[in-house]
Amino acid sequence: MDRNIGITLCLMLKLCYQDHTMSETHCPARCHCFTPTRAICSEERMLTMPRNISQVRELVVMTTGLSYLDTNTFQENPRLAKLVFLNNLLREVSVRAFDPLPGLEELEISGNSWLERLYPGTFRKQVNLTRLLLNFNRFQTVTPGIFDSLQNLETLQLKGNLISHLPGLLFQNLTSLRSLDLSQNALTRVDRELLTGLTQLETLILGYNQITGLSPDSFHNVSQMRELYLDGNKISDLPHGIFSNLTKLEVLSLRGNLITNVSHRTFPFSLKELNLNNNKLSELSFNPFTSLTALTQLYLSSNRLHELPVDLLRNLTALQVVDLSDNQLTSLPEEIFMELSDIKVVHLHNNNLSSIKPRLFEHQVLLEQLYLSQNNLQNLPLGLLDYFLSENMIRLHGNPWNCDCNIQYMYDWMGENHRYVEDLSKMLCAGPVPLRGQSLASVHRDQLVCPMQRSPQPSHCTLHTDNDTLIIKCKVDKCSPLKLKVQLYEDDGRTAEYIFKNETSQCSNSTITV
Repeated sequence: MDRNIGITLCLMLKLCYQDHTMSETHCPARCHCFTPTRAICSEERMLTMPRNISQVRELVVMTTGLSYLDTNTFQENPRLAKLVFLNNLLREVSVRAFDPLPGLEELEISGNSWLERLYPGTFRKQVNLTRLLLNFNRFQTVTPGIFDSLQNLETLQLKGNLISHLPGLLFQNLTSLRSLDLSQNALTRVDRELLTGLTQLETLILGYNQITGLSPDSFHNVSQMRELYLDGNKISDLPHGIFSNLTKLEVLSLRGNLITNVSHRTFPFSLKELNLNNNKLSELSFNPFTSLTALTQLYLSSNRLHELPVDLLRNLTALQVVDLSDNQLTSLPEEIFMELSDIKVVHLHNNNLSSIKPRLFEHQVLLEQLYLSQNNLQNLPLGLLDYFLSENMIRLHGNPWNCDCNIQYMYDWMGENHRYVEDLSKMLCAGPVPLRGQSLASVHRDQLVCPMQRSPQPSHCTLHTDNDTLIIKCKVDKCSPLKLKVQLYEDDGRTAEYIFKNETSQCSNSTITV
């Protein structure tokens, strides 16, 4: 059973059980009558419709052996307002089957793998129909004129069929239609003529077809559209002006296509959500998003981006979610998020980032989620995480952390905010050798040390203790520019540093004592 069909059924059952006020004494065999007006019939051996449920207004028939709806099927059910057929064995529906149901408002015929067609005139009496769902059948085409009488229809779904072509003007009389779902078919193109008459259309779903290209005027007849989904097709190019007539479009999803480039002013100014995940984008130039001042969500995951222009997000002051994960980014411009103070979620995981600029998130004080996992980061720069005003969730695992003195800032931040770090135990040290493979959370702060650096000329130092005094003696070679740096760490994380230089005026062997 299709997941959406299953969810629909569950909601129906829940609603029926909530209104359970009627005894099933007079309910037909193989049916459940939860109220005097609602019934569900489900039995594989059921070959005909029940005859004694004349008061029912909402009827669900599922998983039966019913194969044919004829002219007499609904003669005794004139009050039906909602009729649902799910996962039956329907092979044919008579052109007059629904004539006795002029009051029908919702009709679904879905999940019938033997049903290949519906005839013109099938819905001629259903002038009050507002929802028609014809999903997951075996339609290869749809007969012209079949929807002509449905002028009050608001939702039409034809997803999950085998449709490769739809005749022009098929929907021309559907002047009230607001949502059209043609996803999961085999459509190869979208003609302007196909959408003629859909003056009120707000949502169009064309995902997971075989669409290879779009013409500049494909959507010029649907100016009221607010949501357009073209996921999972084979679109490689977006013609100039293709969305220019969609001045009210708020959601545009193009994920899972073959798009290699997007140009300036491709997208309408009204967009609030733009999804370009899983395409073939290798670069973004010419400020393709700069005019989208209403945009709140931008998804660019799973492309081939290896660098980003510093002004990529300029003017996107309403932006709240940006997803750049699963690319090939090695670095980010420090100013890329500048002045974007509304950002709440940043996805940067699964890239090749080896370093991050300290002020990258200087303006993101409201950040709630930050994902930096699965990169090549060895440490985080001092102050990077100090700008956030609210508690935020951060993901850092999957990086080759170098657990030396340079990671102490991140270590201290994690100690204070460990409950907000996801998968803390998976943050492993890649070095130095003594700590390799250990969880950073299990390492003591005193172990985060950097190895002593050798001076340009070899020197020999010894350490001695005298009560509370540590004495370091270094024997330096002639004219050595030796500089001795001493760092003292306090428990609260503060550091004191002292530097001693060999400032002898003559070149001679000497000893520095601290």
